[in-house]
Amino acid sequence: MAEIQGNYDELFAPVADAFAATLDEGDTGGSVAVFIGGEPVVDLWGGHADAARTRPWQRDTLTNCWSVTKTMTALCALVLMDRGELDPAAPVARYWPEFAAAGKDGVLVRHLLSHTAGLPDWEWPVEELFDWEAATARLAARAPRWEPGTRAGYHSLTQGFLVGEVVRRITGRTLGRLFADELAGPLGADFHIGLPAAHDPRVALAVPPPGRDEEYTAGAASDTAEESGTATALRVRDGNSTAWRRAEIPAASGYGNARSVALLQSLTACGGEVGGVRLLSRAGSDRAREVQYEGEDVVLGMPARYAMGYGMFGDRSYGWGGWGGSLVAVDVDARMAVAYVTSQMREPAADARGMDLIGAAYEGLKRAAAG
Repeated sequence: MAEIQGNYDELFAPVADAFAATLDEGDTGGSVAVFIGGEPVVDLWGGHADAARTRPWQRDTLTNCWSVTKTMTALCALVLMDRGELDPAAPVARYWPEFAAAGKDGVLVRHLLSHTAGLPDWEWPVEELFDWEAATARLAARAPRWEPGTRAGYHSLTQGFLVGEVVRRITGRTLGRLFADELAGPLGADFHIGLPAAHDPRVALAVPPPGRDEEYTAGAASDTAEESGTATALRVRDGNSTAWRRAEIPAASGYGNARSVALLQSLTACGGEVGGVRLLSRAGSDRAREVQYEGEDVVLGMPARYAMGYGMFGDRSYGWGGWGGSLVAVDVDARMAVAYVTSQMREPAADARGMDLIGAAYEGLKRAAAG
């Protein structure tokens, strides 16, 4: 069995075994964490932080979590809703007047969070993702692809700019700054949206799936998708660039590890309070799982249940995954958050790592319940 570092409660040994198995199968490196009631029962890491396997993965290694970042953006929105500064039923144009252009006056804030706004694709040069003003101006001028609220289509890159600009208009702070000040900072969570250069030595760059190189692109929609779109292809090379790390792309450019992801997402698992730090009211926390859309995602070509920035996994469990395999899941009844963060990409159709780890965490819960 591969050597892994960290600590875990023996009741959760199945998580350690499942994580070690990912490394035995050839993964470069990663980390996994399980928090119950805001406290870690699993905090493990292993493998290497570089494709050449010369640099061991450390306790404080960071990697791009891709779309797991959306769950951090969701927390920012929930905080503002809880304070009464953001109304999910309000038109986006109330906060961002220019957004009303091209027939978008009927787009509501909740449509942004539930992928129903009709602006799913980033259709412009990759370089403009690194320019906040350019990116948001593009989206403000764009006409929706469908009547907002009537269909869902995964807003893989655009959601973060859309929600982030609303946050900026309300608070005067970028989403990355708000996140650092109001969430990561108070909890002491090592997660960053817009990574300062000082952290670069800790970063594990993304490793493409076996047999692929850095030209590997984000997965296209399935064959059953109605909306194939004209999205600009995002390559691993783009995500591994310095420009990507520095930019605030709140749908996809968050850097962290499993510990920080599980800690932050424990907020809604625990009713808004972790470690004696309350950042959401219980009602504000419960809002995370208010379902906004249930049906077919016309971009992904698969059934979906979207809540306030999260995908629902069950009636009271939710979370989201990122390109390449990172994943977070929250279970309110168990007061549990499970996070898996890896630099090692796999092809989506052949990647069950995150779900296997979540299943192992539930096995740990069963052991604990059995005494």
